[in-house]
Amino acid sequence: MTAAAIIEITVAAGPWAKIADAAAWAERAAQAALAVAGVRLLPGVELSVVLNDDDAVRALNRDWRGKDSATNVLSFPAAGPDQLAAAPHLGDVVLAGETLLREAAAEGRPPHHHLAHLVVHGTLHLLGHDHEDDAEAERMEALERQALATLGVPDPYAEAAPARAAG
Repeated sequence: MTAAAIIEITVAAGPWAKIADAAAWAERAAQAALAVAGVRLLPGVELSVVLNDDDAVRALNRDWRGKDSATNVLSFPAAGPDQLAAAPHLGDVVLAGETLLREAAAEGRPPHHHLAHLVVHGTLHLLGHDHEDDAEAERMEALERQALATLGVPDPYAEAAPARAAG
């Protein structure tokens, strides 16, 4: 629906060197989410992905969501769903490295696959998708599966009780 977006990847802090090509995986995952989302966007629309550590994400989660704990991914939309077609910047996706690595190990998934999943999840939040009820969650998870499949990443929901992206 749109030309490739400009994805700014920032490695701010955390154990990201433990994931080979983390920034490239993050960029590809964000592009994949945009491609499957079915949302009309401006050509060259921008978004940022920040690869950070648990302490920074915990502070953001506390300050913006009132939850004093680290989480795997946070999304900060810059525009509402009805404004996306004219928005030059979609917002920011921030990931917590230590949490991501812990979850990937617990789920027996390669860390770069979990990274891709969390970036797709966070990007879909920027586009107005959510998982507040079962129907929304099913729609969002279907888009996640579709985007991840284009990257060769297996369905993260196929195994019994994986940790859901917090978003």
